[in-house]
Amino acid sequence: MAKATKPAKVKAANKIKPAGKVKKKPSAKLKPAKAGKKKAVLPLPGGLKVKGAKLPKRIRKVEARVLEPLSVSPTGADATILDQLWQTVEQRRLAGDIASSHSARLIARGTAKVAQKFGEEAVECVIEATIGNRAATVLESADVLYHLMVVWVDAGIRPAEVWAELARRQGISGIAEKAARPEGIIRAAGTSKLP
Repeated sequence: MAKATKPAKVKAANKIKPAGKVKKKPSAKLKPAKAGKKKAVLPLPGGLKVKGAKLPKRIRKVEARVLEPLSVSPTGADATILDQLWQTVEQRRLAGDIASSHSARLIARGTAKVAQKFGEEAVECVIEATIGNRAATVLESADVLYHLMVVWVDAGIRPAEVWAELARRQGISGIAEKAARPEGIIRAAGTSKLP
């Protein structure tokens, strides 16, 4: 007796294809982030990344400048940069664009967070100075000054107020200046270590 044969299944690949070449558009596939990849990918929540996606050009340019080896050239640099930095932070605060401004985001988080970040940067600077790492001390000092400007903007302090206080103290011995402080300041400090 002859065996019954089953009808052959038609595979999708055997379907008629349109004439001419059809190019597929590359699709962005979500894959878990892998360590050690050198290709720039956009970060997504949950550790996923979009394969083949590039960061915006302005971000790549900033990262290239920030991540290049340290070579400090003090030519043309002076303390006026602090006034300019304060102005920039103040403009960011007024704009309030927390999506693209670190300064605005930090100030929006409140005075306690602003002060905490300043303290963290100060500690990092102290550590680098203590171990004698000159290059890192320069970098951390810049971080300290930036976060100090954020503290001032948050507190409504203009740089000119601080410059005036420094000018007032110029030519006065630090020992004499501390000795002239009112007793109330010493009591408020809760220490007898101050002269």
